[in-house]
Amino acid sequence: MGFSFFSRPKSLLGLDIGSGAIKLVQLRKQGEGYKLEHFGMKALESELIVDGTIMDAERVVSVIRALLDEQAIKEKDVAFSVSGHSVIVKKIQLPMMSEEELDESIKWEAEQYIPFDINDVNIDFNILDTMDGEEVGDQMDVLLVAVKKEKLTEYTTLVAEAGLTPVVVDVDAFTLENMFGTNYEVMDGEIVALVDIGASVMNINIIRGGAFAFTRDISIGGNRYTETIQREFNVNYEQAEQAKRGESVDGIDSEMLSNIINLLNDKIVSEVIRSFDYFKTTSNHEAIDRILISGGGAKVAHLAACLEEKSGLPVEMVNPFKSIEIPESRFDLDFIKEMAPLASVGVGLALREVGDR
Repeated sequence: MGFSFFSRPKSLLGLDIGSGAIKLVQLRKQGEGYKLEHFGMKALESELIVDGTIMDAERVVSVIRALLDEQAIKEKDVAFSVSGHSVIVKKIQLPMMSEEELDESIKWEAEQYIPFDINDVNIDFNILDTMDGEEVGDQMDVLLVAVKKEKLTEYTTLVAEAGLTPVVVDVDAFTLENMFGTNYEVMDGEIVALVDIGASVMNINIIRGGAFAFTRDISIGGNRYTETIQREFNVNYEQAEQAKRGESVDGIDSEMLSNIINLLNDKIVSEVIRSFDYFKTTSNHEAIDRILISGGGAKVAHLAACLEEKSGLPVEMVNPFKSIEIPESRFDLDFIKEMAPLASVGVGLALREVGDR
């Protein structure tokens, strides 16, 4: 198996292994667009994957197998993605050289940018196109990706034990970029922030004119709400999840709950805005134009409104199926609409195709 983060193998099953749920997406290419073949998800108990580390592989494998059976999946070739502390994505400047020359020297060039032993990571790179009007000079922009080998081994082993063939490893930030490019009109020079709030990791990905500009993973997500509600009201995980979704739960005072959710919304939003500020100080680009949010955490009450108010930017919930044909005879459209924000990474993975690097 080749660990290429930028190549695109054909007809893959998208498997998003989150710490809150496993999501599965399969698309079929038709003409210029795509048709949804399969979409399913199964919740994971909170102790099975913690901060991206698999704590109980056997039980995770059984959830993946149950999902494959439920969806009657025949396809074995799969794309999955990684995120969090074991993943480094950086845009760096290097002297002008050919792709072949960079291939020879990337290990040495990368060493100064990676906080891990260079022998403990898999590295890939992509030479970025120069923006129109920018001076080329004798430097070029390179997107560098490094993932710890032990993280890759952990996840590829898990996928193989579920009876699948791991063909490509992606990074959450790039899957979101894929999903956006397929479903939304890409405007020249427009700067869009894609904010995916998972159970334990929030990924912030900023793209300019459809191309990568900045990414950051933050170890905070929807679980923070659930854990706080459990602790404050002495309820179990399921009850806390219900309360987080805005459902009425015995023993939970609605006013106190609202205060807790608002405090946590403020915390998440300040992390997002801090990342935006950092992006602005490290780039010559103008301000961000709009924000698209996704992930289970994005559905928390009032979070989108809080982000819109504090950033001063329009905020929209992502629909990763916006431009994808969904056969009404085979899918419950209300379920698809309800779960769409959780499918962004899965759709991005399922979009991987043969061809361009």
